[in-house]
Amino acid sequence: MEKHFNLLMLPLLPVVMFLSGPKLSESARTFTIVNNCKETVWPAVIPADNFTAGSFVLKPGQSILFTAPVSWSGRIWGRTGCNFDKNGNGSCQTGCGSTHQCGASAKPPATLAEFTLAKQDFYDVSLVDGFNLPLVVTPLNGTGNCSVSGCDTDLRPNCPKELAVEANGKNIGCRSACDVFNTDEYCCRGRYGNAAVCKPTYYSKKFKEACPTAYSYAYDDPTSIFTCSGTDYVIAFCSTRKQPMCTYRHHKIPCPNVSGSVGLKSLRKQPMCTYRHHKIPCPNVSGSVGLKSLRWWAVMLGLLMMINLWINFLKNSIFPLQV
Repeated sequence: MEKHFNLLMLPLLPVVMFLSGPKLSESARTFTIVNNCKETVWPAVIPADNFTAGSFVLKPGQSILFTAPVSWSGRIWGRTGCNFDKNGNGSCQTGCGSTHQCGASAKPPATLAEFTLAKQDFYDVSLVDGFNLPLVVTPLNGTGNCSVSGCDTDLRPNCPKELAVEANGKNIGCRSACDVFNTDEYCCRGRYGNAAVCKPTYYSKKFKEACPTAYSYAYDDPTSIFTCSGTDYVIAFCSTRKQPMCTYRHHKIPCPNVSGSVGLKSLRKQPMCTYRHHKIPCPNVSGSVGLKSLRWWAVMLGLLMMINLWINFLKNSIFPLQV
């Protein structure tokens, strides 16, 4: 009887595994980094043990994808004006260090995207360490607040002269007042080391006016930090906060009202969708099948297999063949 019971349960295993598949994948978040700038960007990720060594190059219109576990907490930013030799040695005008792989966090000035992944993710875009590129974080297909965060205004042309970083006759970055003046008031330290005392300054207000959903100083929490659960993220350089974003896997993305799968570059103006768990829950996509219908067919197949095994069990146990 135990043998027959085990056989009876076999067809249920693929059904259970299929139905629980998305939950197993909730332990990872998919990040798509997109360069919509007119210049080449060298994105960096810290910590980045499994993320392409934490540094890579994106030419205008290019993108890259990586996944991070729910326990991950880190930063993503872009570097500009880099020049590296074949051994990865060189320098960048903004971002970090003298090697292709950043060994530590960004060297100011740098626009930072910050993440803490958990059951409920926390994310923000910070100008506390200054500004070097417009950067927008868009969560996709998550639940909760899930607001678009970032700074889509280029602060470099109008950066106050005392904060500006210049190279080859143009502004390439805008430093923070803390980095320039190094006082307790600007750095929110010492007797200014709490939210009740450390208030916005002239310079942080200028940042906030241009980028209302980004951190402008250390205690700028209420309007700058956001939460979302079970989401993928698009980190886009030189994009607007209202610009539609797509994220993809396997270098393909079917988006709503798009026939077939095409590259991300041609889909910048298309509506948002995401390709998760090896299935596409996007409406109106030619050739795609919704998750709900896939689950229904899996259940029906499992039931048919179970009925077939049950009939064989009855034949062999209750009505054994006569020899």
